[in-house]
Amino acid sequence: MSRTDLRSHINVAQSLAPASRTAAANGTGVDLSGFDAATVVLDLGAAGGTTPSFTFEVQESNDNASFTAVAAADLDGGQPAAVTAGAAVVEIGYRGIRRYLRVAITAASGTSPTLLCSATIVRGKPRKLPS
Repeated sequence: MSRTDLRSHINVAQSLAPASRTAAANGTGVDLSGFDAATVVLDLGAAGGTTPSFTFEVQESNDNASFTAVAAADLDGGQPAAVTAGAAVVEIGYRGIRRYLRVAITAASGTSPTLLCSATIVRGKPRKLPS
C-alpha cells in the first residue's frame, strides 16, 4: 500500500526546546539515520532587552559528541548570522552527509538579551515507510 500523506514521509525531532533564551546554548543532536533529507526550522518569537542579538548555527556530527558548523555549501537557505528581532520562521535545508544534526545558539549579546525560540529538525525521505 502506497502512503500519500505527508506525515508518513517525514519525522519531526526537537533540537532546541521552546524557551526564553538569554545565552549561548547547544541543542540536542538529532539522528538522521534512516532518512535521506533534513530541514531545520527555527521558530523565533519576541526578542527583548536593549539591542539584543543572537547568532544561530547549524552543526553536524558523526558521533553525536563532537559537533562542527555545517559548511555553507551544505545548507540550502542559509542560516541567520544574527537575529536582532523575533517573530519569524526560518527554514534551512541540509545537504550534508553526517549522521547527527543540531542547532546551537553560539552567541547572545546586548543588555539583558532574551529571545523566545525553538529549533526543530524535520527528517524526510525515509528509507522505509511506516506500516
